[in-house]
Formats: sequence, structure tokens, C-alpha cells
Amino acid sequence: METIQGLTNWRLSVRREEGSVVILRALTCDKKAALPDTLFGLPVTALSDRALAHGAAGAAGEDVLILGGAESADWDNRNIRDLTLPRGLQSIGDYALMNLRAMETLRLCDDLVSTGSATFMNCRSFSKIELTRTGPKQGPALASIVRNLQQELDVTIRRTDGSSLRLIFPEYIENYTENTPAHHFELKISGGGYAYHSVFRDKRLRLQEYDALWPGYVAAEHDEGSALRLAYWRLRCPVELSESAQERYTAYLRRNPGAALSFALDEQDMPGLRLLLALGELAPETLDAALEKARARRLTEATALLLETRRSRPGAGRAKKFEL
Repeated sequence: METIQGLTNWRLSVRREEGSVVILRALTCDKKAALPDTLFGLPVTALSDRALAHGAAGAAGEDVLILGGAESADWDNRNIRDLTLPRGLQSIGDYALMNLRAMETLRLCDDLVSTGSATFMNCRSFSKIELTRTGPKQGPALASIVRNLQQELDVTIRRTDGSSLRLIFPEYIENYTENTPAHHFELKISGGGYAYHSVFRDKRLRLQEYDALWPGYVAAEHDEGSALRLAYWRLRCPVELSESAQERYTAYLRRNPGAALSFALDEQDMPGLRLLLALGELAPETLDAALEKARARRLTEATALLLETRRSRPGAGRAKKFEL
């Protein structure tokens, strides 16, 4: 077994191919783990079937031990919460990440071409994607993942020009019900997120089509928290945001100022808080509730900004209360 130094701890079984390496099996003891970009001077380009799946049998390959710091006695991929995939990864096999129940965040580059069948089966905590683009053009990675999942996904896209984009893909549910007299099953889809997960064309995301889904989404049955997050981040990172779409998202946040301010405080997002405070006049009680939350969380900068806003708005001259 070859031993090398790396960012995090791994026990790997790999196969060298012409010009690249395939990871057959990978096991870590780290909660935040990053697979290597290269091995033996070659790029890692593929994860084989069941490569990280909990409970998968071993694979016949070349064994590699990567040491990246203090080791835990618990080598179990079910403990992974944050996983970074190799930079040059192009394919992920069937069931490759199955049963990673604790995994919340997946970090990868835009070059991923395909994911296999049931890659994310039983990844019940998976909700965040950090995607880095490697070129000016959009790659197929996001479509390969989002179209095959039903849960809400919070996606951050980092672009080569230094800008970033954050998108919410709301949850939807598929249910198969048996039509007994006809002896067949009927598929029923509930939740407004289905159209968002299907908005890709030729494996590319069209932001204008994404924004065009908004009126239908809020008009139908939907999760209000998801809608607020979607509108908030679209305004917060307005890449290719049209004026009409901006007005629609702004109108929604103006109708829900308390929830929007509370979310910005939860995120500790000062630029977002400033954006919300600039959208228009807020009721004194809405500002007071936000101020109380900021103080309780000991968010000094947010508290100062809310106090300044409160003093500059009508009603700021309320009678002061002194306690002896």
C-alpha cells in the first residue's frame, strides 16, 4: 500500500488508466473530506459504482492511504457532512454516494458530465451544492445532479469572472398510486418545485427561464420558506436578472418583510440586510422584532444598522423608558 500526504484522510482502492485514475472505493474518517485531484501525477476523472457507498464491498485495485491530519477510529462514510469531489472529475457511477445520510454539502467543478443511477440514494441530508466553473461557458454538472433529485437544493455557482450566483431549486414530491381496476400505476407530482428541477435545456441552465417560473410557483401550492429563500438569493446575487423579474422578487419580499429580515439575520448576511432595508418603508414593529433578534444573537453590526434605520424612520421618537 502506498502512503501519501493529502488534505484529508482516505483509504482508497484505485485503477490507473491511460492518462487518468479511477477511484474504485474510498473510505474516510473525516466529517469534512476532500478527495484528491490527482494521484501518481494523473488526474482523478471517475468514481466507480458504489465508490463511497456505505456498506459497499471492497474492490480489487491498487491500494492508497492518504494521511491528512489526525485520524479518528471511526472510518465510516456515513459521518461525512461536507464532501469535495476531484477538480477534474467527469463521471460518477451508479450508487456511488449511496447511504451518505449525514452529507449536507457537495463541492465540485463544472466539468462533471454524468451521474449514474441512484447516485444519491438515501442521502437524506443533502441540500447544498457548491459549484465552481472552470471556464466561461456553463458545464453540464448542475443539470446532471439537479434533474435527478426531488429535495430542495441550495446551489452556489462561482464563476470565472469572480461573480457568484445562488439559486434555490424548491422541493417536489412524486407519488405512484395504483389504479386497481386498470392494473397500472399513476404518477402524481405535488409541490411547485418540479418545473425548477426540469428547467435545463441541453444540460444548461437558462436563467431567464428559471425566473419565468416564479409567477406560476407562487400562484400554486408552495412552501413559503422556500419561496422567500429563492427570491432573497436571486435579488442578492442578481446575475442576468431582468428588470421585470427583479420587480416580482422585490414585491414578494416587501409583502414578507419580517420573515425576510429574520432570514438575513439567520444567515448573518449584512449585504442582504442592507438590501432589505433599502426596499422601502418598514413598520416600526417589524424593525423592532428584527432588532430584538439581532441583539439576542449578539450580532453587533446588524444591531447597529437596525438601530440607525429605526432612528431615521417615522415613529423613532417614541417615549423613552428609564429604569432605576
